[in-house]
Amino acid sequence: MVISPRTILSLIFFCLINLFGQEADSFLLDSSDSLAIAETDSLLTDSLAIMQQDSVSADSASSDQVDDVVYTSAQDSLSFNVRDKKMSVYGKGELKYKQSSLTSGKILIDFPTNSLEAFGVADTADTTGEGLIETPALTEQGETYEGKYIQYNFKNQRGYISLAKNETEDSRYSGKVVKKVSKDVYFIQDGIYTTCGGDDPVTYFTADKMKVIHKDKVIAEWIFIYIGGVPLPVPLPFAVFPAESGRRSGIIAPSYGQMSKRGWYFSDFGYYFALSDYMDLTLTGDYYTRGGWGTGSRFRYAKRYEYSGNINAGYSVISYGEEDDPDRSKQIDWSLSVYHNQTFNPSTKFNANLQFQSSSYLTNNSTSYNDLLTQNIISNATFNKEWDNQTSLSINYSRTQKLKSGDISETLPSVKYNVPIFYPFQRESTKSDDEKWYELIGIKYSSQFENERNKEDGHLDIRGGFRHDVSVSASPKFGYFSFTPSVGYTEKWYNKSIKKELVTETLVDSSGASYDSTYVATSDVKKINFVRTYNFAVSAQTKLYGMFNINNFGIQAIRHTVTPVISYSYTPDFSKNSYGYYGSYVDTSGSLVKYNRFADEVFGGPGSGESQSINLSVSNLFEMKTAKDPTDTSSQQKKVELLNLTASTGYNFAAEEFKLRDLSLRYSTKIGSILNLSGSSVYSFYVFENNKTVNKYMISHGRGLMRMTNFSLSMSTSISGKSSSDDKKDDNTGDDEESEYAAFNKRDYALMDDDVPSDLSIPWELGLDYSYSLNKTDPEDPYVNSTLGADLSLNLTTKWKITFSGSYDFEAHELVTPRISVYRDLDCWEMNFSWNPSGTYSGFNFQIRMKAPELQDIKVTKTRDFYTGR
Repeated sequence: MVISPRTILSLIFFCLINLFGQEADSFLLDSSDSLAIAETDSLLTDSLAIMQQDSVSADSASSDQVDDVVYTSAQDSLSFNVRDKKMSVYGKGELKYKQSSLTSGKILIDFPTNSLEAFGVADTADTTGEGLIETPALTEQGETYEGKYIQYNFKNQRGYISLAKNETEDSRYSGKVVKKVSKDVYFIQDGIYTTCGGDDPVTYFTADKMKVIHKDKVIAEWIFIYIGGVPLPVPLPFAVFPAESGRRSGIIAPSYGQMSKRGWYFSDFGYYFALSDYMDLTLTGDYYTRGGWGTGSRFRYAKRYEYSGNINAGYSVISYGEEDDPDRSKQIDWSLSVYHNQTFNPSTKFNANLQFQSSSYLTNNSTSYNDLLTQNIISNATFNKEWDNQTSLSINYSRTQKLKSGDISETLPSVKYNVPIFYPFQRESTKSDDEKWYELIGIKYSSQFENERNKEDGHLDIRGGFRHDVSVSASPKFGYFSFTPSVGYTEKWYNKSIKKELVTETLVDSSGASYDSTYVATSDVKKINFVRTYNFAVSAQTKLYGMFNINNFGIQAIRHTVTPVISYSYTPDFSKNSYGYYGSYVDTSGSLVKYNRFADEVFGGPGSGESQSINLSVSNLFEMKTAKDPTDTSSQQKKVELLNLTASTGYNFAAEEFKLRDLSLRYSTKIGSILNLSGSSVYSFYVFENNKTVNKYMISHGRGLMRMTNFSLSMSTSISGKSSSDDKKDDNTGDDEESEYAAFNKRDYALMDDDVPSDLSIPWELGLDYSYSLNKTDPEDPYVNSTLGADLSLNLTTKWKITFSGSYDFEAHELVTPRISVYRDLDCWEMNFSWNPSGTYSGFNFQIRMKAPELQDIKVTKTRDFYTGR
């Protein structure tokens, strides 16, 4: 743009005043001779940098003196009063100073006092004459405050805002008068706080006095809650609202309710400690009016790419019945769980998920549907190390606790060492065509140590052992056939074995008469034992291909792949006396009974009987290749699996009876993304008579070739309406700026399973799974199981979502675990309703709560007979 000479002269005079201070006033003839810069016909886009500099020394400079550049711009005009050091900005004015900026229709700046005033300008289109446009908007530290009038000191950042409002993330607050008393503290008169959107929120909180601490909290006293514009009759004496989402220490509001056996209660009342960016702590407590209390804690820690974990503990004392009831009882429960995940380096990892608790802890303290159905508590801890040649070491601890019986089984520890197959005779620079037969010989080794502790009915049984497995194999090819001969050797080390013997004891009955009782007694023999077994096998396989070129209906071709495999295996009879692995005793009938001396050990003992088996399997794979769409240049060919069918059987030459193994069929198919189908069936070649299978071929007795003994079929499908999220990808994945501890921001101490907000973007979604099984081992008494499970979600409107789930047992003719859930989006509120019509855990739960994460403790809950199985 072209700057007029008058503009240049004005800037020169203004610079002289700033250079010579008050002495420059002698250059002015009169204070009314203020110099104005006006560009009314064009947009003034050049920002003017104005810096106040007094001629006094730095030692006498005021602490409120401007110490940085103040930038201003305007669409209409800028006017300077040189004598008084004042400036007026008109028409979409903007002022910037350090991290603060102000926009307004009219701004008056007083540089000696570092203060300004900002006003909106009259809206000429408003016939009432009261409308304003270009109202002031002050932005500081990422937050914007809007009002009709702003009075502000841009040096000490104090000010006054009339009819102001502020919006930050998912919440906003406003007031009749806002007074800023420091850099981060505001006082608001007649304030409103809300997490609802729109200029007229459905739900909000009002208070005569509010205090706002920037990026921390909003504090208010005597608060009225308005729902749908109607205030609740009883105000809250005070409240503290987070002004920014994320982790922060604070009180966890309790949940209230009533139970038939425990009376009124409040649960999960406690405090959350945001200890640091690396850890946090939650302490909660429960109380029941009829007696009983509970406490819980959760400590979490995390460091990105290195480790994460948590420690949870719980303790409860639950009383049933009134104080004077003769059947009043008290139940003490406890729980401790530890989770830790650590990556030392890409080849060394450690994972632990350990849970220890009393048998009735979940029943008495959890409302989670999955927890109440839990039968076993499983713990695991694993250390893995892998070397460059894929040699691996694994150390594992596992524990299973049966809640119903209290039995515990654990492995402490299980150590596995594995060396992958290597070829000791292979030359380094040998081409595949020049390989000798001995270069194809590979050796594989693995070892395992286990120590098992089983506690049943108060009796502890400890078993341990060491196992070594070595296999030598080769894989030469002859034409289209691949042959794989192999030899396997296994050695097991045990420190115990069992001994069985017939024992006769003299007992006395209730009448005093004595009698003899004979039974087989089993005892442990503590002695180091070595169990060595071996086997030999050879297999051959090939592939046959058939191609059907169709080139029609969008199908290019269908391919049929047949993979026949035939194998022979030999295992000697290790029950012979020469091996010493079997013992014997004489039963009451005088017959000799053999038993496996290592049947109770961790790796078991060798099998009995010689085996010389030929096994045959044939795999059939049908695949379809689709043709490209000639009208779409971006279309690609796709390969679709139509059917996978495998049949297998075998024949044991060394068996005394039932030499022919059952025929087994396995099949599966997948029709696009709509239907998954899989199944299996088993056929026996032997006659069933006198309630047992006898060693007679059916075909020899005119009963056909074979009979089906087992059949199973499972189908599943999932279809849904189009989701808006299908076209939107998560752009935050892998964001390096994301907080390392984002998981800490989740409110995962919620009580109900369905506290997760529903996805209303999918109009409907249906999941079906059907399973059918038939056991005809006894043709006269078949067993059938047939179950259909369904999960249907419907979005009746953009605000209503209803879900039906459950299964139907066709044999028992009854519904199993039915459940109905209803979700309603109430703008800044949400409603959840869950109803279990029948079963042990029948009842309903109704809840309305705020959607904002920082206000989810504001809720109304109604429960009746919900999870009465507790």
